[in-house]
Amino acid sequence: MPISAPSAHPSPARTRRTMRWSVADILVASTLAVASGVIFWGWNLSYHLVGNLFAVYPPVETLVHGMWLFPAVLGALVIRKPGAALYCELVAAAISALLGAQAGLTVLVAGFFQGLGAELIFLALLYRRFSLPPALLGGAAAGLLGGINYHFVLHSYAYAPLETIIHISCFALSGAVIAGLLPWVGTRSLARTGVLSPLSSRGAHREPVL
Repeated sequence: MPISAPSAHPSPARTRRTMRWSVADILVASTLAVASGVIFWGWNLSYHLVGNLFAVYPPVETLVHGMWLFPAVLGALVIRKPGAALYCELVAAAISALLGAQAGLTVLVAGFFQGLGAELIFLALLYRRFSLPPALLGGAAAGLLGGINYHFVLHSYAYAPLETIIHISCFALSGAVIAGLLPWVGTRSLARTGVLSPLSSRGAHREPVL
């Protein structure tokens, strides 16, 4: 009876991904979220200058609002477990509120909707796909729900129907680019340095683009 050589491939039980957060997941997600909250604070301080660039046609100002969405997709791409997008976006919003965000505690409502938008995309993919298309969709969905929140929950704007559609569409587009593409590039860059070695995203830089 031949003796089979030890398999070079780990057993399915060893390779099965767990959806439970590890201590490393919590530490990394919290660090990313807090750092993002500080970035939000700086962005908030400078936004009055940036916002003036859109004075001619204010509905397109959301073309840069993706800056308030990036923690959601970044968290999802790095942690790759349920709740990461929502957690990172909410904690970042809370930090910016504590640092004195002009919008006060309404940023928590905004953070919830924006994080939820990205979270739903990765949930729909069962937290198994983290290539460029899911990242773009996650950012766009964060912007879409962020825009819906602006207009139909917080009632922060009172545009006519066409301008409302433009405002929300630009938010979704900005989300796809600033909060989808850039975090995807950033995650691959971090993985290449080895700093993500304790996490599921350790091999992100070797994954296919699509």
